[in-house]
Amino acid sequence: MAFQTQGSNLRALLVEDIKVNRMILSQMLRKFQVETTVVQNGKEAVELFLGGETFDIVLTDNLMPIMTGPEAISKIRAMGATDVMIVGVSVDANSMEEFKDAGADMCVPKLKLEILEHILHEARNKKNKSSA
Repeated sequence: MAFQTQGSNLRALLVEDIKVNRMILSQMLRKFQVETTVVQNGKEAVELFLGGETFDIVLTDNLMPIMTGPEAISKIRAMGATDVMIVGVSVDANSMEEFKDAGADMCVPKLKLEILEHILHEARNKKNKSSA
């Protein structure tokens, strides 16, 4: 089940199984007027990419039912999605290694507004470089 919010020129995919976290992170993205699609597990994220959807940034949790964040990242990268910035969000050090090994651009233990602002700035830079 995916839902979207409209806004800036950035398109984000939020992959998170916990409802409260989805709500908080979606609200944070809305503050920056980022068009956001939200899914509940890695399989749903992969299906969006298989369906031709494109995103500038993916923010993903690690442990989710059906497919984990690192599994989804590996599959998304294997499809050739190299222009999208992928950020793993997890407090566990082992998870951070799994994210990096799977192809994440960066990992953060917790998303705060200042950190998210920096990540979105990096995603805009990456988008501008790939479209230049």
